[in-house]
Amino acid sequence: MPSSPRLTRRGLLAAGGATALGAVLAACGSSGDEKAAGDGGSAGGDPWTFTDDRPQTVTAKSTPARVVAFTGAAAALADFGLGKQLVGVFGETRAADGKADPQAGSLDVDKVEIIGNAWGEFSIEKYAALRPELLVTHMYDPGAYWYVPDESKDKILQLAPQALISTGRVTITQPIEHYAKLAESLGADLKAQQVLDAKARFEKASEELRQAVKAAGGVKVMACSGSADLFYVSNPKISCDLIYFAELGVEFIQPEKTDGGDYYEGLSWENAGKYPADLLLLDQRSTALQPKDLAAKPSWGQLPAVKAGQITPWDAVPRFSHAGFAPLIERLTAAIQKSRKLS
Repeated sequence: MPSSPRLTRRGLLAAGGATALGAVLAACGSSGDEKAAGDGGSAGGDPWTFTDDRPQTVTAKSTPARVVAFTGAAAALADFGLGKQLVGVFGETRAADGKADPQAGSLDVDKVEIIGNAWGEFSIEKYAALRPELLVTHMYDPGAYWYVPDESKDKILQLAPQALISTGRVTITQPIEHYAKLAESLGADLKAQQVLDAKARFEKASEELRQAVKAAGGVKVMACSGSADLFYVSNPKISCDLIYFAELGVEFIQPEKTDGGDYYEGLSWENAGKYPADLLLLDQRSTALQPKDLAAKPSWGQLPAVKAGQITPWDAVPRFSHAGFAPLIERLTAAIQKSRKLS
């Protein structure tokens, strides 16, 4: 589910950090003045405009050449062919073993500055030092900047224009289309063969899922996530991916009562069996418990889908590109083809 990870936000500035930050902001302002005077910091050319999903028209004297983005947003832009313009990212980018987080997709994480690697982490000093010309992130709720900490948002937003792409309450084809348009406006070639091939794969996978659902004969799917205290049943009418899957015919469990911004219903583990399902689409983020951990919950083992082994991973914050999402469609198709009705 695309609600924020349940992690305590940490303060970004230590004692005395505000003074140091002021110096960094001043330095950033100076570099911005120099670029405006023609030091070649931007891509050059005609004035740049882009209307995002707030909706606001974002403008710049020339096409932004230094883009900092939420890792998933950067990965989507990279899938559409954006490259050297991506200079910094925030959000889960490297795993504990140093390898790229799955969310990074095809993004070369060795070539970007990581200014935060978890929820609540966003180094304003590193961000300012990058001389950003555009900040890009998801918008799950109106006006909400995904992974930009609320406590330091005002300082962060002073440094560069922002573009927000809506990723909640709309079908997934919309954010994919909008990220494609943003990438193109920043210089990406949407007619590149790699981009065209990814779109063809997405369309083929979508049709195969539609056919698999018809053949499955009413298999009911529950998108869900587990924590130590609660079992979350996701609302399929909110998340972009679930909305799209439903459009292709997937029959989802609809929770009766929702909280968490209408994203899910939180059930005590004693009530985890409230909604019988044939197939579980289980949140595989690092912030959620996985099957090996959930085995310690007696009620988990009593769920019909668990008994039948009908569980498949769910990327609750998917990559909003054809290249990023096509494999997720294919994975769900394979799971539905292997599942049977349990009641």
